[in-house]
Amino acid sequence: MSDAASLYLGLISGTSADGIDAALVSFEHDRPRLLAARTHPWPDALRARILAVAQGETALDLDAFGQLDVALGHGFADAALALLRESGTPAAAVRAIGSHGQTVRHRPFGEFPFTLQLGDPTTIAERCGIDVVADFRRADLAAGGQGAPLLPAVHAMLLAHPGHARVVLNLGGIANITVLGADGSVIGFDTGPANGLLDAWHLRHRGEAFDRDGAFAASGKIDDALLEALLADPYFALAPPKSTGREYFHLDWLAAHPRVGALAPADVQATLLEFTVRSVAEAIERHAPAAGDVLACGGGVHNRALMRRLGERLAPRTVSSTAAFGIDPDFLEASAFAWLARQRLLGLPGNLPAVTGARGPRLLGAIHPAPR
Repeated sequence: MSDAASLYLGLISGTSADGIDAALVSFEHDRPRLLAARTHPWPDALRARILAVAQGETALDLDAFGQLDVALGHGFADAALALLRESGTPAAAVRAIGSHGQTVRHRPFGEFPFTLQLGDPTTIAERCGIDVVADFRRADLAAGGQGAPLLPAVHAMLLAHPGHARVVLNLGGIANITVLGADGSVIGFDTGPANGLLDAWHLRHRGEAFDRDGAFAASGKIDDALLEALLADPYFALAPPKSTGREYFHLDWLAAHPRVGALAPADVQATLLEFTVRSVAEAIERHAPAAGDVLACGGGVHNRALMRRLGERLAPRTVSSTAAFGIDPDFLEASAFAWLARQRLLGLPGNLPAVTGARGPRLLGAIHPAPR
């Protein structure tokens, strides 16, 4: 099968761990086109384990670590096989699966930077009968980069507008921006929390995985003292390239601020929503002052209170979903990992050194062949 006729499948479970996004993608002139997609939920008990490990609440011994890695691999395989069934796509039509896995640690700073994604790719290859490309971030880290974000190359391919500066805003558990310059330049970095703290606080106090439409946040009042304390975290003063994750911005980090215990839960939620808005907006104002519009993707686009406040704070810029440009905001990230798998098989780099800070372009990902 020629590559031009091949399909690719992308898999990712983001920092919110709210499910596995699976995207079936074809390519036209090297640009990914989404054919079919689904979100495959994690079982509640497994999601709880993921979050406990990612937030440092649970330490794993080697046996537990290995078992979790394989259990997550089966979850990713289940998601891929379900998408193939629903779309009527035979495994033989898919050239490769690009599996990002589930990040449980991302430590890009320090003497020995590392990043760790679980979801055993050999299990996925065995069960699906499709070659799997995985472990996309470590080659960039080894080259001195942050290993993240990896989506800006795809953002630029799909959403850049020559002569026009704009921002692509990914609102996952962590928020990141891609700044597409009018001159064709591309930079990007993690701005801080998006949905991660909001979801975790809502789960603790309302028993549901996320704050639908931001209703809980809208019922509270912003506490200015807490907001300023959160924004004073040293991460926000760092210059890009930079990246972060749930292992840094988690509920214990939040609880370390004394004001939290004195406030009603709804007021904390309102403050956390404004915290996301302020940290995103200040990053855009500092690093993309010429941008005329902000195109949002990720789960946060469905939080109406969050999108409304972003629009108010970033005015006169327009804030809209990538759906307005024909790109599904829920599956852009999964599609990007299908693209990264294709890049690896074609022997082409997947990182942008101007974004990650790596010493140069690198092939990203390791290939795990399916049984023949």
